[in-house]
Amino acid sequence: MRLAVEKATKCICRCLVICEIVCYTASLLKEDRFCGRSEEDMTIQEEIKKLKEEKQAVILAHYYVKPEVQEIADYIGDSFYLSKIAAKLENPIIVYCGVSFMGESGCLLSPDKKVLMPDKAADCPMAHMVLKEEVETARNTYEDLVVVCYINSTAEIKSWSDVSVTSANAVKIVKNLPNKNVLFIPDKNLGRFVAEQVPEKNVMLVKGYCPIHENILADEIRELKRVHPDAEILVHPECCEEVTAMADYIGSTSGIIQYASESEKKEWIIGTETGVRYELEKRNPDNQFYFPKTEPICKDMKLITLEKILYVLKTEENQAGVAVETAEAAKKTLDKMLELAK
Repeated sequence: MRLAVEKATKCICRCLVICEIVCYTASLLKEDRFCGRSEEDMTIQEEIKKLKEEKQAVILAHYYVKPEVQEIADYIGDSFYLSKIAAKLENPIIVYCGVSFMGESGCLLSPDKKVLMPDKAADCPMAHMVLKEEVETARNTYEDLVVVCYINSTAEIKSWSDVSVTSANAVKIVKNLPNKNVLFIPDKNLGRFVAEQVPEKNVMLVKGYCPIHENILADEIRELKRVHPDAEILVHPECCEEVTAMADYIGSTSGIIQYASESEKKEWIIGTETGVRYELEKRNPDNQFYFPKTEPICKDMKLITLEKILYVLKTEENQAGVAVETAEAAKKTLDKMLELAK
């Protein structure tokens, strides 16, 4: 009898020890979900999260990048939102999932941070569509001229300007500027939209445009409306005049998302880059969103992949930068934008 009790006691003790070890191990794994796992066993999303935590990095993503990139981002938004976030971040490393002018803006607003671009080849054609001679000619012609630069432009072009704007705040800022004569660069379509909202100003334009929005065809929007007569038309102001004339709402990417999300309607015709579908459907899973037959896809935004994000986090290569001779003047335009847009 005594021997049986001793055996039972030893067995219970072993069980308690095993239980404590298991519980302790489980606790450690709960604290560090990557504990004891090799890179081969991790998904690419887990590898990105692990490196991001180790390096105190933060991932910013534009609405136009791929859905899987938006999913792993810490902040998702349009150019205005991301510029505000970049100016406030304390993280030493920013991974900017977007095109080159966004990385430059990140450098200008967070000069003490390391800004990494998953693909340095990702660019915006419109960001280059104005000549310095055009700006100088206008300055020499109008004494009170203010040069308003769409944020979708290079740092060099910003340095020729007085204030930057985004599609979300352009009307507000131009309306509140004291100058009557305004040179709006480089987007002629957004500039035209702004001019329509502030008829008291003399808004002059150049010939820049976004190829993706410029190629959204009015005939395709009309066909969608014919098939879906109850759907409202929401378009970006970078679209051509024939398209914006049909719209029920014209606004920035974030404005389009907010408008659809706050409405009781369930059907929408969307006139902007298809990447916005992810956030629209995420916020409004019971709604239907219709895009033009010729899909508006920004190939540069789609260059950003999870593999490239992981690579720059590992290597810290593809660091964005701005030339010293343009950085100060370019930053002033962004600082003024953030001040005037409050």
